[in-house]
Amino acid sequence: MRTVSAADANRHFSKILGEVKKGQTIVVTSHGEPVAKIGPASEDDAHELGRERARQDLIAHLRAVQSLNMPITWKRDDLYEDDV
Repeated sequence: MRTVSAADANRHFSKILGEVKKGQTIVVTSHGEPVAKIGPASEDDAHELGRERARQDLIAHLRAVQSLNMPITWKRDDLYEDDV
């Protein structure tokens, strides 16, 4: 695990990301105190990101689709059979 200052992390962010992509974990310090850890993303992180993108896409789609404005002519009880 390597340590870099926040200023160096800012100046060399692309290089740091390249190291992280290869599996390295970097600790970022501010005034000598650790403030962040940059490490490789796990498969769970990738799945979560995919789920979040899918959720955002669905919400955008639902907002873009025009409502049918159909009146509701049934009651909730109409959905259930009476002979139970």
